[in-house]
Amino acid sequence: MELHNLKPNEGSTHSKKRVGRGTGSGTGKTAGSGHKGQNSRSGGGVRLGFEGGQTPFFKRLKKRGFNNINRIEYATVNVNELNRYAEGTEITPELLLQDGLIGKLLSGVKILGNGNLDVKLTVKAHKFTASATEKIQSVGGNAEVI
Repeated sequence: MELHNLKPNEGSTHSKKRVGRGTGSGTGKTAGSGHKGQNSRSGGGVRLGFEGGQTPFFKRLKKRGFNNINRIEYATVNVNELNRYAEGTEITPELLLQDGLIGKLLSGVKILGNGNLDVKLTVKAHKFTASATEKIQSVGGNAEVI
């Protein structure tokens, strides 16, 4: 079996109904929408979740949680992920982004202390955990807050 030989099963597909193509077609004139009313108009119909004026389900549910608009979210990188760099490399948020260690900068980069560091590096980031700073400095590296 090859991709170019694949076909749908017999009777599983139907040709599309061509609406609005004359009265003889059976779906001419109003094109199956009937006369007047909300659903016969262009752009007609109701929004998703509309229940005919009854209070919608999403409004009947309890409100929970809180979204802090001032939340500061950091892109995180563990110390053990920095072992891929050569000795003496200066690591910046731009380098981490370029190498795919972080997806986007968000409010900055935070270095976490998970794992071990074997290479002497200069790491520039917005935040460091205490254990990350300790591990970077224990191998002779430098942790700089930007």
